[in-house]
Amino acid sequence: QVQLVESGGGLVQAGDSLRLSCAASGLTFSAYNMAWFRHPPGSAREFVAAIKRSGDMTYYADSVRGRFTISKDDSKNTVYLQMNSLKAEDTAVYYCAADRSVSQGISAVEQYYDYWGQGTQVTVSS
Repeated sequence: QVQLVESGGGLVQAGDSLRLSCAASGLTFSAYNMAWFRHPPGSAREFVAAIKRSGDMTYYADSVRGRFTISKDDSKNTVYLQMNSLKAEDTAVYYCAADRSVSQGISAVEQYYDYWGQGTQVTVSS
């Protein structure tokens, strides 16, 4: 079956960096658009970043653009989220998600994503 397993979360201070990883199995990784979402405490889950299956298109939420970078390595079936200049408001559980849509674009809407990981906690102290 399809599994997405996130890792790399932790407790850091404001201004620090973290790199999250999401290892996928049970699917043809190169055929899926991949994304990161996050669920801050007391708020709804929100879109963070997405990357097209081809790797040549990315999309970011305004709140992270310029600080976070999404990338993928098809040889490792892994998608990454490099997070720099972390802020307290980045504190959340971070989830990766896979979208098997064959559309030309990439989506920021969680309903379009078919598979989800279990999440990894990122806590940023100010």
